[in-house]
This record gives sequence, structure tokens and C-alpha cells, in this order.
Amino acid sequence: MSALADILETIAHAPIKKRAVTNLGVLNEAYAYAKPSSFSRALRIDLNGLTILLISGTASIDENGVSVHIGDFRAQMRRTFANITGLLKSEGCTWHDIVRTTCYLRDIERDYEAFNEERTAFYKEQGLDPLPASTGIQAILCRPELLIEIEAIAMFRTEK
Repeated sequence: MSALADILETIAHAPIKKRAVTNLGVLNEAYAYAKPSSFSRALRIDLNGLTILLISGTASIDENGVSVHIGDFRAQMRRTFANITGLLKSEGCTWHDIVRTTCYLRDIERDYEAFNEERTAFYKEQGLDPLPASTGIQAILCRPELLIEIEAIAMFRTEK
């Protein structure tokens, strides 16, 4: 049997544990908004020594649920990265564990150059190699003042 087949066999019979992830030091829970929303900031899945973090769309929101850096794309992007970093840190991992991002830009034609510059600088600062897989999409975001939202997937090994 190949190594991949062994892994898939192990995963297929492993108990799955999942729980919500939060870091109230960087951003609030979605259910705490004035108009509550029904999602977790992230979901941790533990699977026989492999942990997967599914990080929900994250934006330039502060610990009180207030949008910050209105009108400043680069500052919103930096806050978004800081929020994701806080979620990762709360689970004992870093950007080195990120395998995929999906990046939603309100106006991709206007903001893509700034987006790519900020992302490249941030990833370089983190020392990422290889870089995560990524998709950029133009989208209407949940609040009209938000210019970027990023969701991410992290994977790392943990003790069984």
C-alpha cells in the first residue's frame, strides 16, 4: 500500500473532533454583533494527529465588532492579516501552516495592485516558502465599508 493510501486509511477510521476557534483579543464573535450572525470565526478539526483550521471570511473588524480603517484598503488588509494571525496564534500555529486563502476584494480592478503588494510584503515578512495556494475574487462584502475579506485553511500536525 502506498503512503497516501496508508494516510487515507488512517483518516477514514479516525475519530473527528471539531470545535469553534476564537480570539477575543483581536476580534469579536459574529453572534455578538448588534445584528447577530450565525457562524464561527474559525472551526478546528482534529483528525488523528492532523489539525485543520477553517478560518471564516475575516475582515478589518476590531475586538468590538466595529469596522476599522474605513476607506483605506491597505490598512484594512493589514488589520485582516492581524486578525487571521490572532486566530492562528490562539491555536498554536502560524502563517507557515496556511495552505490556502480565498481573498474577496470589493473592487478588484481598483485594488488588486495594492492587494498584491501588501500580500507579497506580508508573506515575505513571514518568510513563507512555499506560498499558500490562493484565489482572488471580486465580491460584494457583508458591510459596505469593507474593502477586503480573506478566508483561509491551515493544516498542521498535533499530538494524538
